[in-house]
Amino acid sequence: MKRIIIITGHYGSGKTEFAVNMAINLRKEHEKVALLDMDIANPYFRSRERQKYLENLGIVVHHNSYGYDITEDMPAISASLKAPLENKDYLAVVDAGGDDSGARVLNQFKKYFITGDSTMLCVINANRPETDHLDGALEHIEKIQVETGIKIDGLINNTHLSRETTTNEIIKGYKLCRQISDRMGIPIVYNTCVEELLDELKMVIKKDGLTDFEFYPIRLYMRPTWLDR
Repeated sequence: MKRIIIITGHYGSGKTEFAVNMAINLRKEHEKVALLDMDIANPYFRSRERQKYLENLGIVVHHNSYGYDITEDMPAISASLKAPLENKDYLAVVDAGGDDSGARVLNQFKKYFITGDSTMLCVINANRPETDHLDGALEHIEKIQVETGIKIDGLINNTHLSRETTTNEIIKGYKLCRQISDRMGIPIVYNTCVEELLDELKMVIKKDGLTDFEFYPIRLYMRPTWLDR
């Protein structure tokens, strides 16, 4: 894994949830970790919404030019995002906007992403209409690569149905990511799983003989409370 980790993916793929989890996990082992919220396209489920929680864990959070509480939907990126990209003491997790138009903002910081010091991972949710089949997922990935000029280095299977997620859903996503990987030569880096399903999923993987299945346990930090009602 490189020092700068760019997380991209389609709207609703769960890329922000993964980015938050990754920043928290990296902070357990590294003193300086920054989460850069570059998603100016989607007004919902943005990592900046957990800024206070993350900062209490020692994670630096950068987002728009105006702060979260003032004009939070203003599509403006703060120049402060450059600081952890330039400071090699920091590990930086970049939460990029969904699809190719959202990822376009990466071009403003491209000089930091083409030095061999960064990696870009694409989150795939096989339950999203646009990426629930091979052709749609391939088109989505290709558009992001064309728009940014940055190659996607790895796939993250984050197939879920929020609280209704089952191991069958996760395996379905793995199979789609395997098809994508075989077609594009992009490895599957992680398969996410909420902690409550981890033991059950390990049993399924062992039974199915999936020796290349890399687990990434996550918690749901971004899920709004109204989903519990």
